[in-house]
Amino acid sequence: MLYCIQTIVAMINGYMNKIAWVDLSEKKIEYREIDEDDALKFIGGRGLGGRILVKNCVGKDPLSPENLLIVMTGPLTGSDVPMANRIVAITRSPLTGAFADSHCGGYAGPALKLAGFDGIILSGASEEPVYLVAKNGELTIEDAKALWGKTTSDAYWSIRRKYGATAVFYGSGPAGENLVRFANIMHFSRFATGGRASGRCGTGAVMGSKKVKCLVFLADMKRKPKPANKEGFGKALADALTKIRESDVTGPGKGGLSVYGTGVLVNTINELAAFPTRNAKETQFEDAYYISGENLRGTLLKKTPTCYQCPVACKRDVEVKDGKFKHKSEGPEYETLWSLGAMIGLGHVEAVAYLNYLANLYGIDTIELGNTLAVAAEASEMGLIEEKIRWGDADKYAELVRKLVYREDEIGDLLAEGGAAMAEKLGAPEISMSVKKLSIPAYDPRGLKGMGLTYATSNRGACHLRAYAVSSEVFGIPYKTDPLSYDGKVDLVIALERLFAFVDSLTLCKFSTFALSKENYVALYSTFTGVEITEEDLDKIGERIWTQERYFNQLHGFSRKDDVLPKRFFEEPSAKGETYDRDVFERMLDEYYEKHRYNPDGTIPEETLRELEIL
Repeated sequence: MLYCIQTIVAMINGYMNKIAWVDLSEKKIEYREIDEDDALKFIGGRGLGGRILVKNCVGKDPLSPENLLIVMTGPLTGSDVPMANRIVAITRSPLTGAFADSHCGGYAGPALKLAGFDGIILSGASEEPVYLVAKNGELTIEDAKALWGKTTSDAYWSIRRKYGATAVFYGSGPAGENLVRFANIMHFSRFATGGRASGRCGTGAVMGSKKVKCLVFLADMKRKPKPANKEGFGKALADALTKIRESDVTGPGKGGLSVYGTGVLVNTINELAAFPTRNAKETQFEDAYYISGENLRGTLLKKTPTCYQCPVACKRDVEVKDGKFKHKSEGPEYETLWSLGAMIGLGHVEAVAYLNYLANLYGIDTIELGNTLAVAAEASEMGLIEEKIRWGDADKYAELVRKLVYREDEIGDLLAEGGAAMAEKLGAPEISMSVKKLSIPAYDPRGLKGMGLTYATSNRGACHLRAYAVSSEVFGIPYKTDPLSYDGKVDLVIALERLFAFVDSLTLCKFSTFALSKENYVALYSTFTGVEITEEDLDKIGERIWTQERYFNQLHGFSRKDDVLPKRFFEEPSAKGETYDRDVFERMLDEYYEKHRYNPDGTIPEETLRELEIL
């Protein structure tokens, strides 16, 4: 088993074995090696970055200099492994106060790795705006006064003019500079000029609080990592590629993600009455087709770019050629088509794409943005605010986006705090569709029962990426379950939590899980790194990473009281007459805690923490 192996630790392949620790207050950079024991137990990416956070950042205010912003890759990043292209920002969230990890595809992860680093850790805060440049295993701190205040796109093009077309940008926009609590970190490169994002949890606000405009990565392909077991890896790679290409979901030209992008889900989820509409007061949107991937393909689509080493090409570049919504950008994903569409009652695909474009320019999480605007619209409807906000009013929404980014007027400042804080301040917390102050994504648990438990127990708040129960309830992956049944959903959620924690730590795109099995991930990791693991080891590593994150939250006061759902899901029926049964939900929580070896109040006993080698 993995944990008995000590003699081969120094032979772990796939790491640059260099993390840059940056003290921004003192303008000092220290280069440290990877802790080998932690690398075995937590892999990289989300797991290893989370380990660093737990060891160094408990009890720190999220927007204080003492909080860390940890940017990490994994052992497979930048290799020939398909979809091994992610980068992750890890911190304590300024939106939720909980554990935060926010992932991004494209080229930033491979570029950081091929610039000679496994990760960069930002501590302290600069007095003046700066940016950091990673090249050939060295990191420099540069003056960013000329970049401060620029949109993400303008900042990227300034960097590109200075460092050339190969420069990769990973940075914040005006929203991050103004400490909007759901500001994100945007990624641009010559292959992704429309923008990709580490979107959720407010990582951009943490970057802005440190007066860092961006990280710039200058890659050297000669640093590309090679497998420890070339022959074994070749077989594992061939098997993985075959499965990805043959899958109905990921296969190029198969009618799924590659043809219609992630927006292919719009019509499917809407038909299930699981498409939260007008702040989840409804569960089906009458104009769903007009914001679907099918309609986007037939109207705005210009091309389908892809990420590093990805055959799927689910991304969409769009163009609106004239009118008030004229723009060119990377098009909205499924979550954004929903959050800036159905959730705010907007069925105009050009307007949705334009709002997405604004969010990318300013550096805002589109899921939280849509939810926050939805709270504002319902609050207006209820007479809780003076601002007149009508469902589907694209012009008003665009105005509010600009106001919240720059915290203009009372309404802008209110919106900039996020939907949950806004609703609470207005005396109506029930109108925020959030868990742990993180707003829901595009799946209504009244129509997809597994997602209810997923949202409630997620370590970063309402999130579909901790345990994507939809894969089973809709696609039948890894096995089919009834979306309206509660049976078996606890086991499903736990299994997916562990798998996704491992995949996020490699760092691979989660879409690979639509095609690959645990056997594939074990083979790819073992042959590439030279560390032989089993499927049981994978589960144990995933469990350890998951429990470590929950432990971080526990140290900040989180427990069962926070594993909840908005009462709307319990009390207001969907279009198909479904609610989420409160008694069943509580029983599911009991079962979930028991199977995790947690206490009935959701806290983790010391025995479990020691057994998982977290303490």
